[in-house]
Amino acid sequence: MNRGLHRFAAFTTGCTFLLLMAGALVTGNDAADSVPDWPLAYGKIIPPLVGGIRFEYAHRVIAGIVAVLALILAIWIARAESRRSVRRLGWTALALVIAQALLGALRVLEGHPAIVATAHAILAQIFFIAIFSLTIMLGPWWTAEQPELQDPPSGFSTRSVALCATAVIIVQMILGAGFRHGAFGILPHLIGAAAVTAAVVILGRTIRLRFRDVEPLRGAVVCLHAFFGIQILLGGAALWAVQAQQHAAQPLPLPVAVTVAHILGGSLTLAASLLITLRCYRLIPGTSALVRSSRTAGARV
Repeated sequence: MNRGLHRFAAFTTGCTFLLLMAGALVTGNDAADSVPDWPLAYGKIIPPLVGGIRFEYAHRVIAGIVAVLALILAIWIARAESRRSVRRLGWTALALVIAQALLGALRVLEGHPAIVATAHAILAQIFFIAIFSLTIMLGPWWTAEQPELQDPPSGFSTRSVALCATAVIIVQMILGAGFRHGAFGILPHLIGAAAVTAAVVILGRTIRLRFRDVEPLRGAVVCLHAFFGIQILLGGAALWAVQAQQHAAQPLPLPVAVTVAHILGGSLTLAASLLITLRCYRLIPGTSALVRSSRTAGARV
């Protein structure tokens, strides 16, 4: 394992999380239209940092830093990593951050806030989980020898249950982004919240019944339940925040803080579910691997 590469990936993940926060602050403070040009701001490298320009400019600066980090990470992985899947994911993450920058430019120059801003928010989350996945796959736990676990012979595989839960959370974040940016109302997001609740409960119960004593899976489930529980509370607070902002002349600090925390809580919930999914894929062989193993055993007999 390359410890320097792993630490750099973790640092990039942390900066990406800060970028998500900066983007949420832009939307929360109605600052998305504060700067009318791109890539400069009012024709300058550093514009007057007043009003909403502060939030939009900070978002651009952090985005630029993350893009440079993603470029360095992709090149470093390509030179130091032998696993083809990891190298491909590194280049994919770089492509995602470039696409994210282009979407941001399109939002500034062409408008269409409901559609473009929603796509921009969704792509940000996809980039976050790509960088987070790289951090996990480059870490010491992933690259070390691990025991091989076995699913029960009947029922859905644990890998499938985990992947489904992660997919449901991603869909819910898409619905949340659409509501936040005015693409549609809140009802789909509320329905999504119910679906995520069911998915998280089913995933936790599946892990508990099948792999109660497997610490990497049990610990990840604890993280998922903790983040999701906080997220439910933040969701209720965010509904209050939406109501509180309706008649306000300008964004209020407390409602903005609540909605930003709700968005970040969704990112952490998604990361925890993805962590379980990745660990399931690392520890539990797929059907094809089991078939190959049984064939090998039969040949030896």
